[in-house]
Amino acid sequence: MNKVPLTVNGANKLREELEELKTVVRPRIIAAIAEAREHGDLKENAEYHAAREQQSFAEGRIAEIEGKLSNANIIDVKQMDANGKVVFGATVEIEDLDSENVVTYQIVGEDEANIKEGRISVGSPIARALIGKEVEDVVEVKAPGGNKEYEILSIEYI
Repeated sequence: MNKVPLTVNGANKLREELEELKTVVRPRIIAAIAEAREHGDLKENAEYHAAREQQSFAEGRIAEIEGKLSNANIIDVKQMDANGKVVFGATVEIEDLDSENVVTYQIVGEDEANIKEGRISVGSPIARALIGKEVEDVVEVKAPGGNKEYEILSIEYI
């Protein structure tokens, strides 16, 4: 399986979620299953079936996170020598040359992307256009609504 890029922050969030699932959620579900078993007939025991469903979901998520972390290429943008270029993990402030709207995005891995929080996937059209560019460069992004031009105002490695 190919290595998937992940920021240090993204990897830490996955590790925190994994720890929570293993130390809090899993024991709580096991206790709920044990309690539901004490109520007798398991065939018609809704509490038991709900707890087993929760257990299945939690164990699936644990496996998913462990898989992501084992296949992650964790990149610390602070340790990179990017020479002022946009790279994976960089935070970029850009201006839409048509509307003059200014937005800031951090370029992250696919699993970390959240447009509402200003994190865009490295595979997105905007990120692909920005990678390798420098401050004051103008990039053209082929978007579904037509081509857009953006000017890079600043690049930070935080």
